[in-house]
Amino acid sequence: MMKNVKMLALAAATTAALSAGSVQAEQFYGFSNVSVNYLDWSDGTTERTGGYKEDFVYLEVEGGAGYDWGDVYGFVDFENPTKGEWRKADETVKEKAEAFRIAAKGSVAINMGDSNFNYYGQLYSLSDSSGFYEQNVTLGVSYDYNTDFGLWVKPFIGAHYVHNNFIGAGFNGYMGGWVLGYNFELAGQSMMITNWNEIEFDRADEYKGANGNGTGLNGAVALWWTPTPKFTAGVQYRYADHKLGAATYQNAVIFSAKYNF
Repeated sequence: MMKNVKMLALAAATTAALSAGSVQAEQFYGFSNVSVNYLDWSDGTTERTGGYKEDFVYLEVEGGAGYDWGDVYGFVDFENPTKGEWRKADETVKEKAEAFRIAAKGSVAINMGDSNFNYYGQLYSLSDSSGFYEQNVTLGVSYDYNTDFGLWVKPFIGAHYVHNNFIGAGFNGYMGGWVLGYNFELAGQSMMITNWNEIEFDRADEYKGANGNGTGLNGAVALWWTPTPKFTAGVQYRYADHKLGAATYQNAVIFSAKYNF
């Protein structure tokens, strides 16, 4: 566990350093926040996963920035922050669901000359208090699409590499997806809709599961309200299919409160 905590701390520090920029880079935008979040799995999800999916609270540190050379983004989540170790021989499914977890993600997109295409890299890592960890690396290309009316979209595709301490390490097919946002005003209030979506395909046999499914879906759609520059509230619809350790469709609602720096 401590090995992975150190790795996540290093990843977060690297992202923060990139976000800080340099005297040689022109910064176009930047943001950072801390948030408290409550994830409420649907009753159907809890039933389909045999009780493995339990509601939980998580704390998040998030940030990103855009420069003349490209952009960076990253977050670190502390899930079930009040939970400790579970190492009992007779641990239950519920106890596993309530394990303390740390999840971190970092991405970087480097411009290809003056085009809207980018060299794209993404790292996602998850570890919990049982000793489990998994790291996902995606390397490929992305594309920036921006409009004058508040909509922006970044689709990406790349080769997918996974290291799981139970399964091992190796090539795991490909991942494609997008991140998008739409900024608008409603009744004089600052609002934003976001969506991140990842699709894994042509996965390795070790990750296809018992039913041999070679694809996986993972993402969320969110509505954000920022009544003041320092505070943002949001509600998210979280969804996944043949991901998150379960060979079935899963969905949840996330309630979030952010403090913006």
